[in-house]
Amino acid sequence: MTTIPGLLFRQAEKRPDALAIQDGEATYSFSRLKSDVQRTAGAMQAKGISKGDKFAIWAPNCAEWIVAALAGQMLGAILVTLNTRYKGMEAADILRRSQSKLLFTVKGFLGHDYPSMLDGQALPELKDIVLLKDNQNTDAFEEFINNNDIVSEINADADDVSDIIFTSGTTGAPKGAMTTHGQNVKVFEAFTSAIGMNGDDRYLVVNPFFHSFGYKAGWLACLVVGAAIFPLAVFDPKAVLIQIETDKISVMPGAPTIFQALLAHPDLGEHDISSLRVATTGATTIPVDLICAMSEDLGIDDVYSAYGLTESSGVVSLCRKGDDFATIATTCGRPLPGTELRIVDDEGKNVPSGEQGEIWVRGFNVMQGYLDNPSATAETITSDGWLKTGDIGTQDLNGYIKVTDRKKDMVIVGGFNCYPAELEKMLLQHDNIADVAVVGIADERLGEVTQAHIVKTGALDADAIIKWCRDNMANYKVPRSIIFHDSLPRNASGKVMKFMLKA
Repeated sequence: MTTIPGLLFRQAEKRPDALAIQDGEATYSFSRLKSDVQRTAGAMQAKGISKGDKFAIWAPNCAEWIVAALAGQMLGAILVTLNTRYKGMEAADILRRSQSKLLFTVKGFLGHDYPSMLDGQALPELKDIVLLKDNQNTDAFEEFINNNDIVSEINADADDVSDIIFTSGTTGAPKGAMTTHGQNVKVFEAFTSAIGMNGDDRYLVVNPFFHSFGYKAGWLACLVVGAAIFPLAVFDPKAVLIQIETDKISVMPGAPTIFQALLAHPDLGEHDISSLRVATTGATTIPVDLICAMSEDLGIDDVYSAYGLTESSGVVSLCRKGDDFATIATTCGRPLPGTELRIVDDEGKNVPSGEQGEIWVRGFNVMQGYLDNPSATAETITSDGWLKTGDIGTQDLNGYIKVTDRKKDMVIVGGFNCYPAELEKMLLQHDNIADVAVVGIADERLGEVTQAHIVKTGALDADAIIKWCRDNMANYKVPRSIIFHDSLPRNASGKVMKFMLKA
């Protein structure tokens, strides 16, 4: 089994002149990419980075991000990704906890000066900050990698940890999930095979590289098959339509909102996007009409929905070629080949097919554990290797799963299980509700009841909402109280921080 940089070396040997990355005017063949990675590894080695050390990247999607990641992994060092929405205190916390020795970042992205955000932060392990891009010096990264010895050999093994990605922290402090080279390669060999990716594909990576969807299901998947990577730093529907047409993009991932934005754009009909043949998406609920429109109006041959989490190397399940629109929209497909999945009750016992329970996964995709957190690891992975995902779902007789909510979010109202995601979906159908989060609060009579936190768009009071809920949902689901907000508290990944609402 190979390593992540081993995939690059393999492609550079097989197809040295084929396009590896196109980032604006910057073009990398596999041969050039390998050379730049070897040079960057030499520069990192000169900074004292060696096997087992941590290095971090805090930057938007760009070619240099991939070069730096592969170079560090080539040395046997461990990649730590930082969300570009982090503020200085949040980034410093991850850098400290991971004991990262080197940080790659940028100046000028969306007006941010990331290095200056760290001013005054205690970072005893951090040796240096290296700029991948600098709006004042376009040669900043080239200057870093010049005049250093190249590293010829990969100093990593398949069983070595390749990366630590910190969870989004919606229920508390983020935890660093550790995965290895070998398991990531195996997961995305299965993923690319399932969606039919090949070396002729041109992949527009919309999802951010700091997340598994952009890093692993993005550029790593491209290295597996030798597809061309087109990094996208900022999503703009018009610009994306132009790029699909100009660069003949054939594969594109994205949340449902990405495709909804393309479909709603008034200039959609002006662009030839017929090259787009594969799309991957995922969410708790996807409208069937959206999947139909992606096929019929965007002309995408194959749409795949998938489900995964950081702790599962990014993928648990995905749909298969030939699945109908309803299956793609309402399920997350079947588990990856070679993995096991159970739906269990609170005692860890299997529930009957079609009944809701917690999703447990076991197989080569399960993380090695959380960084420096054995107690959290033991709570999440059972002694016989089952990953407790914390997600509630069902599995039908054909193996297809539906994810309905987070277990920690579930509210038990007078003995009835109440799933906030279901209530949130219903409440968003109200014309005057722009955003909503439902949480559970203590109740002397019922144990728990639901409470809705709402961002409204028009004249609306709590009594009117509760009346509307009573008309549209079972009584035990109806929120007992309503709190209005100008906006909901979200973390750097855009997820609502419900623990703050409960507090």
